[in-house]
Amino acid sequence: MSAIEQTPTTTGVDGDKLMQFVFRAVDEVGSTLNAALVVMGDTLGLYRALAAHGPLSTGELAERTGTAERYVREWCNAQAAGGYVQYDPDSGHYRLEPEQAVAFTDRESPAYLPGFFQLALGSVIDSPEIIERARSGQGLGWHEHDHHVHEGCERFFRSGYNAHLVAEWLPSLDGVVEKLERGALVADVGCGHGASTILMAKAFPRSTFVGSDYHEGSIETARARAQEAGVADRAKFEVAPAAAYSGVSYDLVTMFDCLHDMGDPVGASRHVLSTLSADGTWMVVEPNAGDRTEDNFNPVGRAYYAFSTLLCTPASLSQDVGLALGAQAGEARIRDVVRTGGFTRFRRAAETPFNLVFEARP
Repeated sequence: MSAIEQTPTTTGVDGDKLMQFVFRAVDEVGSTLNAALVVMGDTLGLYRALAAHGPLSTGELAERTGTAERYVREWCNAQAAGGYVQYDPDSGHYRLEPEQAVAFTDRESPAYLPGFFQLALGSVIDSPEIIERARSGQGLGWHEHDHHVHEGCERFFRSGYNAHLVAEWLPSLDGVVEKLERGALVADVGCGHGASTILMAKAFPRSTFVGSDYHEGSIETARARAQEAGVADRAKFEVAPAAAYSGVSYDLVTMFDCLHDMGDPVGASRHVLSTLSADGTWMVVEPNAGDRTEDNFNPVGRAYYAFSTLLCTPASLSQDVGLALGAQAGEARIRDVVRTGGFTRFRRAAETPFNLVFEARP
């Protein structure tokens, strides 16, 4: 018998299955470390240089990016071992497949990935603090997270908004595009760095947009981004929580991937209702999730549950009420929040592999 089979704690354990699991865990550790390597490659311009000039040797890649060859060599080999970069043993050169080049360098593509990895890296960096909060049940506010969380979140979600918001999500709402084209008043609640607000402001120059977020640092960034985009005249930003943003008679209120992060989403729902015009619309964009736990046992659900453990649930628990819906709340729980807040109409209007889009009406 093997040593594994002889230990008391492994009675009845299949040694082959155990080793299969161990090697799966090895792969997981490599994946965890790879988040830092992707951020490294993005920050140092390694992917961009390979996409523009590859195939390249590690010396050529280091020269083009102003980096040390010895670091670049190890990075390239780690990327090649994981299938993120292609290696030619005959020439000793590295390159990106066209699809990999899009995923790592095309900021306008919905498949653009660096922000996703940056968000993951920031979440892992903050994990020791989350472990301590898990002992007490206390939360950790969004403003308390590492900068990689803020920056990565905006970069990841922005690519999806670029692809779907104006082209698909807004047209899925009853009569909303027509209002925006004529000139509507819009509140973008929980706007973060303002990516969604600015995108809508650029698409609908006759409308006025008010973005709000409780995080002052994010609002400062949003204001600067609006100025750079040339929409500061019609995209204003304020520091305010979701249940106390200013203004009334909004034609459209939007919340992108943030309702489940709120401590009191029902209270936010009531406030949205009080600020909408009689025929106004509330668009709620949430992570794609099924209503049953087991519906979310898939790669997307796994990633969202992980982010929810490290980011979303702690964020809600740090606030009053602390309902902690979680990133995988699902349609039924979102519907309950919206209807409890006083809305009478609720429907799923659109979806992508990563998001569900809901329309709520008074």
